[in-house]
Amino acid sequence: MSDAPSSTFTPVPLDSSKRTWLIASTCAGAAGAAALATPFVSSFSPSEKAKAAGAAVEVDIASLKPGEKTTVEWRGKPVWIMRRTPEQLETLKKTDSEVADPNSLRTAFPTPEYAKNETRSIKPEVLVVVGICTHLGCSPGDKFTPGAQPSLPDDWQGGFFCACHGSTFDLAGRVFKNKPAPDNLEVPPHMYLADNKLLIGDDKKA
Repeated sequence: MSDAPSSTFTPVPLDSSKRTWLIASTCAGAAGAAALATPFVSSFSPSEKAKAAGAAVEVDIASLKPGEKTTVEWRGKPVWIMRRTPEQLETLKKTDSEVADPNSLRTAFPTPEYAKNETRSIKPEVLVVVGICTHLGCSPGDKFTPGAQPSLPDDWQGGFFCACHGSTFDLAGRVFKNKPAPDNLEVPPHMYLADNKLLIGDDKKA
C-alpha cells in the first residue's frame, strides 16, 4: 500500500476493468471541456490488482478547499470528491423542481440511504459521486460558474455538463429533466474514517 500523495492517476496497462475509464476520458477529451485545477489531495490507494477486485480506497481530503473538486479511482472508475461552498449548497433548493429525480428514488443506480437527501451526501458540503454520465459512459465537465453560457440555460446555477449528448447535472449530481441521461450520477458506497478521511467503496459502518 502506497501513501504517496496524489490527485492524478498513474497510467497502467489497459485491461477490462479500465474500459469504462477509457470511454469516459476519451469522450471528455473530445468535448474539449475546460479543465479545473485540482487540489493536492493525499490518497492511500491499494495495489492495482486489489483495485481491479473492488478494494476500497482511502482518501485524505483535509487540503480540499471550498469550491474545489478532486478525482480518485475506484474499480476503474473516476470518483469525484467536491467540497461545496454554502452558496453552492443553496443552489440545490433552486434546482429541486428542475431535476428529474430530486429524491434519488430511481433504482438503476441505487443511491445509498445516507445519500437520499437534497445534498446527496453524508456531510452536506462534501459530494462524492462517480464521474461517469449515466447515458453512454462519457465523463461530464465541470461547469461551476453560474449564469448563461453556451449550451446551458440562462438561469444555470452551476453543475456538470456532458458535452457528448447534452445531459446536465446540478451540484448534487442530479440529472435535469428531459435529458438523455436516465439517472443521477452514481453515489458510490463510502464512509468517513475521520473528519477529513474518506473510505470509498465501503460503508459497512456508515
